[in-house]
Amino acid sequence: MYQMSIEPYKAIIFDMDGVLVNTEPHHIIIEKRLFASLGLNISEEEHRSYLGKSSVQMWKEIISKYNLAFAPEHIAEKNSEEIIRYFSGNDKIEIMGGIERVLEELFKKGIPMALASSSDPGTIDIILSKTGLGKYFLHKISCKNVGRSKPDPDIYLYAAGLLSVKPGECIVIEDSFNGIKAAKSAGMYCIAFEGGMSDTTDQSLADESIADFSLLPELLLRLRK
Repeated sequence: MYQMSIEPYKAIIFDMDGVLVNTEPHHIIIEKRLFASLGLNISEEEHRSYLGKSSVQMWKEIISKYNLAFAPEHIAEKNSEEIIRYFSGNDKIEIMGGIERVLEELFKKGIPMALASSSDPGTIDIILSKTGLGKYFLHKISCKNVGRSKPDPDIYLYAAGLLSVKPGECIVIEDSFNGIKAAKSAGMYCIAFEGGMSDTTDQSLADESIADFSLLPELLLRLRK
């Protein structure tokens, strides 16, 4: 069994897509279908730039860039409906290797944990329900709950408030550039997870990085002061 301590940190906040579960490839498939239906030719590079942002934020930027006559909330809602439909019929959502063991140990040690995701609340609920990971988190927060998307720090500051800790007392586990930037802008220590789509993602703003969750317990011990 892992032996952990995260002093002086008092809480850990996890991103969801690309950190807890390997769902980002599925989101990309769904979004590409929607791009095609709207006649949009979005490059891979541009598409990657939206990773970690909420659906509304992504569509605000796309609509502005391509001068589309759509309300971003309307397209984001359609996007969300497609994602929920997709995952509702998918019973094989892939959990990242080693993460469940780490969550279980942190939970047993009484470390407060929250989830802070750019996904809509409905998507979060489905994924946590199907994977069984929801039981580990005191709070599950969507960017929709705070009104602003990553890379703005609002969701992480809100999570710290719910956990009753200062931002500097939080460790964040993220994978996307926008998520890492949000965590650092909130004044939090950020560990980047390289095991998802990191080969195409700039993680240079993170304080540290890991390629495998089996390495996280040792890192948390080393961060103890």
